[in-house]
Amino acid sequence: MNNSTPLLGFVAYSGTGKTTLLEKLIPKLRAQNIQIGLIKHAHHNFDIDIPGKDSYRLRKAGAQQVLVASNTRQALIIENQNIEIEPDLAQCIESLQTDKLDLILVEGIKDVAYPKLDINRSTHAQPFMYQDDSNIIAVISDVKLDLPESVTGIDLNNLEDITDFILLYINTFNK
Repeated sequence: MNNSTPLLGFVAYSGTGKTTLLEKLIPKLRAQNIQIGLIKHAHHNFDIDIPGKDSYRLRKAGAQQVLVASNTRQALIIENQNIEIEPDLAQCIESLQTDKLDLILVEGIKDVAYPKLDINRSTHAQPFMYQDDSNIIAVISDVKLDLPESVTGIDLNNLEDITDFILLYINTFNK
């Protein structure tokens, strides 16, 4: 992927707390005036449109892409042609207005080569992903780990350290 905006993934097994961590981190990054785009992978069918509303009716009538826009927000709904294929990260990035962003966060897309953070909790007995994914640049965990030099360890309970790591990542990317 050739992207001029820093891209950073948060990967972990379901139930580990990726969304909860991002929910706490995003305000800290926004306080540093970082403009954030987020791509969230869903493992199930979902619908953000409301049955009976005009946009829903027009999409159900056959429109492949529906952009709902108001003075406060926009939502682009694209019907995928082949539901057997997972979303393509590069295409998702192309859907964002990257020229207005300082950072793109990705939650849950594991099987693509891009920089990622491995989230792991001791109470959630799942294996670490960094051992099988050379794109993982840091492990965020509530236990101290003996990691390879290429992987940074960050305390899951220290939001300031996680925020600092991300800010350093953005600054290094932009050099």
